Amino acid sequence: MSETPPNTLQYRFDGPEDAPVLILGPSLGTTWHMWDRQIPELTRHWRVLRFDLPGHGGSPAYSADSTDAFAERLLATLDRLGVERFGYAGCALGGAIGIQLALRAPQRVTSLALISSSPRFATPDSWRQRGVVIRTNGLDPIARTTPEHWFTPAFAAAQPAIVEWAIQMVRTTDPGCYIAACEALASFDAKEALGRIGVGTLVVAGAEDQVTPPAEARALVAGIHDARLAIVPGASHLTPVEQPGAVTDLLIRHFTTTWQESAAGPPAPAPVITHVPPQVSAVAELESPQRVALRTDAYDTGMKVRREVLGDAHVDRSLAGSDAFTEEFQHFITRYAWGEVWTRTGIDRRTRSVITLTALVARGHHDELGTHTRAALRNGLTPDEIKEVLLQTAVYCGVPAANAAFAVAQRVIREETTLEDHRQPARENEPHGN
Repeated sequence: MSETPPNTLQYRFDGPEDAPVLILGPSLGTTWHMWDRQIPELTRHWRVLRFDLPGHGGSPAYSADSTDAFAERLLATLDRLGVERFGYAGCALGGAIGIQLALRAPQRVTSLALISSSPRFATPDSWRQRGVVIRTNGLDPIARTTPEHWFTPAFAAAQPAIVEWAIQMVRTTDPGCYIAACEALASFDAKEALGRIGVGTLVVAGAEDQVTPPAEARALVAGIHDARLAIVPGASHLTPVEQPGAVTDLLIRHFTTTWQESAAGPPAPAPVITHVPPQVSAVAELESPQRVALRTDAYDTGMKVRREVLGDAHVDRSLAGSDAFTEEFQHFITRYAWGEVWTRTGIDRRTRSVITLTALVARGHHDELGTHTRAALRNGLTPDEIKEVLLQTAVYCGVPAANAAFAVAQRVIREETTLEDHRQPARENEPHGN
């Protein structure tokens, strides 16, 4: 291991230098030590490279907010090391990185193992709300709930030292890097791309995993052409830690077979599927091509930003509640407010949230204030900063207006900064506007 440049990852090698390379990718909140119990056997066959995510395990806090960015940094690390071809096994977020590698550099990945993984992890809203919790309360609430998500109750009761190790691993992670990794999971969706994975793939699921249950593993197998499934009994989410022997045996069998099959030469690159945009309307076809492209781009970009700031659940409710009378208004606010104003680069999203909160308090739009208090938390404002915004508006917009605003914001902040596994799918008292 050496000093880690910003565009690479902290790593370590184990095993003979002349052996083929096998990479092990970690889960969110863990370090490369989650694979310690696989190393003695795997290094009899491979030169094993393990890496830490940014801000994990003492690695430099150069955060990355997409699985593609993680894959790019890993490839840059391998380029510096002169590693051209490799097998890859990853757990959870590490599995998502493996999917990106197989799509991004198919000629370099000889085989793939995806453990406790999914084509899409939970919902974007749930990951972004986790970021709000961390910004408000730090990582301690996440760390304290780690054992129940990672391990079966029987294992947690029998292995208190490992449980404490897991809690401390999460607590000592850099909060900003953890939040950025949550954003990476929020934006990860490989459902439509799985068919492009062209290497032999092993999919492993813990039989008792509630985070990425076996149904998610079956979705991966259904989407990847050359994939097989292994369900590990007595295991929850952190399967390599809870059932190390079973996972090690599965990895050895899979990578031995696929490496031998690939020895004749690198696999052919997967075909690139070109996205075909939907047909524009008959009215739009009468306009100039440039104008049609401009309108489509503004709407698509606006919808992406609108979902990132307000959350999928809120936007889905707004769209579902529209009809022939209101759908053009929905299109208008998506294109104009979100696609042309919120995307401007003159100020950042945090500042836009401050301005929006102030304007909503001044005009007494309390329903929209609740929506945009949530948005402000998503955009990185802390509850203390929101309090300062409302105190400032009390001076210039009036105490009664700020008093009502404090009540709305207090309710929303309590909801958003409480870590819950099963949040209500809808808040019926929220407006379906912008």
